Amino acid sequence: MTTSSRPPHGDTPTRPPEHPPGNAPGGENTPGSGIASAAGIASGPRSAPGGGSASDGEGAPGGGAVLSGRRAVAVLAAILTASFMELLDATIVTVAAPAIARDLGAGEAALQWTVAGYTLALGAGLITGGRLGDRYGRRRLFLLGLAAFLLASAGCGLAPGPGVLIAMRVAQGLAGGLMIPQVFGIIRGSFAPAARAGALGAYGAVLGLASIAGPLLGGLLVEADLFGLGWRAIFWVNVPIAIAGLALAARNLPGSRAARAAKLDLPGAALASAATVLLLVPLVQGREWGWPWWSLVPAAASVPVAVLFLVRQRRLAVRGGEPILDPALLRVRAFAGGLAVSLLFFGGLGSFFLVLSLYLQLGLGYSALGTGLVILPYAIGSIITSGLGVRLAARAGRNLLVAGALTLAASQAALFLAVREGAEPSAWALTVPLFAGGLGLGLTAPILLNVVLAGVPGRHAGAAGGVLSTVTQIGNALGVAVLGLVFFAELEHAAGDPAGYAGALAAVLPWQIACYCAAAALMFLLPSRAHQETS
Repeated sequence: MTTSSRPPHGDTPTRPPEHPPGNAPGGENTPGSGIASAAGIASGPRSAPGGGSASDGEGAPGGGAVLSGRRAVAVLAAILTASFMELLDATIVTVAAPAIARDLGAGEAALQWTVAGYTLALGAGLITGGRLGDRYGRRRLFLLGLAAFLLASAGCGLAPGPGVLIAMRVAQGLAGGLMIPQVFGIIRGSFAPAARAGALGAYGAVLGLASIAGPLLGGLLVEADLFGLGWRAIFWVNVPIAIAGLALAARNLPGSRAARAAKLDLPGAALASAATVLLLVPLVQGREWGWPWWSLVPAAASVPVAVLFLVRQRRLAVRGGEPILDPALLRVRAFAGGLAVSLLFFGGLGSFFLVLSLYLQLGLGYSALGTGLVILPYAIGSIITSGLGVRLAARAGRNLLVAGALTLAASQAALFLAVREGAEPSAWALTVPLFAGGLGLGLTAPILLNVVLAGVPGRHAGAAGGVLSTVTQIGNALGVAVLGLVFFAELEHAAGDPAGYAGALAAVLPWQIACYCAAAALMFLLPSRAHQETS
């Protein structure tokens, strides 16, 4: 399990949804509301006269039929199937990481890239994917993204070595960046307001289901060694899921697009991605290379590339264009604070499940399935509090965020005390801190985006939501790189001793605690209550 908030996407048990730019996200994202609440969709309002069908292409701009009856259920099933698959893939890989390393001869850096490459590519694609869907049609982009995810998953399953696996993981992330933004646009454009709340509640329930299924299914598939596939089965399982989703979507998904689509900023997206990758390269590869002087050149180069990105964004804004990041947003306290909080919070979370899985399997000798069972209380805890957090966010959003971040810090401190001596901790010594950590995550991740957006002017809400979701994924990737560096550097000192994994995990935990505490302090820059949609 990794964080992605998609958390609700990366690879967290709960990941805040990535809202497509141009659609101002509101209080609709209600993880934990339950699948049962989606039942009202079937008896919702009838389609408006002249509403299109799935065969109508993409329809008129801004349009899409208001769905009801069986077709509404089929559309919801299609987009939730795809969402489940993407969320599952975000959480399933870390449990299989030791098996991947053994089979492919993957080094530590390759394992980090396998996790970070996916989340970084997902984040890089979200804003552009949303704009492409607004411009060329959400149905078309959803089907394209889902088909690409299917092919990339098969490529992961066939990968002969670490390099191909990493490339296919990046392809998966890019495909997810095309697919996931369309989910929220389809829900907003195809369901009446009353049914929309049920659809988003069903999305939240699927999120919770994927967070539980990911580590358990990953462990089960690795242990079962179906058809001799071993860890490759965690990727092949996507193929039938994607085929089912494609069949449902092609038959039932209505065409829709935004009434006014934002212009693409491909050079801006490329510059932002390049700056992040240049920063990550030495963090992930430097130790394996032996830290020659030239290993720091990419990090130094990331600075002028980032400056070029900001200069381009400012020029676009001055000319009346539509930049990925409007520099004016950086002067909004809630938004600037939200960026810092997202980087710290999800950066602290980013590598946790990767290093925990390595500690449990290589340090303590747990099986992959046993590792999934140990992680399970974390996912359960996050599900328990995510519904509570969403319901109370309009009254106590900021207080919930701070409480959640500090609960996570306390849970990591308890885990640090359990593992620092090197002896094998009891089941309770692992389960209780992990469960508490899940409780903290559930209070924070599902509502962070809407608390930040409460302080952002309405005309900027859609763009701000897209940027915040992207920064969440960048935080995940940076966490994998930076905290992974700490973990593997400490492990190197142990010279192959399994007990060294306890010391390596203990070295990472204080950094995570610091991230959560710093995020909690910065949360006081945010509005006190979450944004609520009134339309």
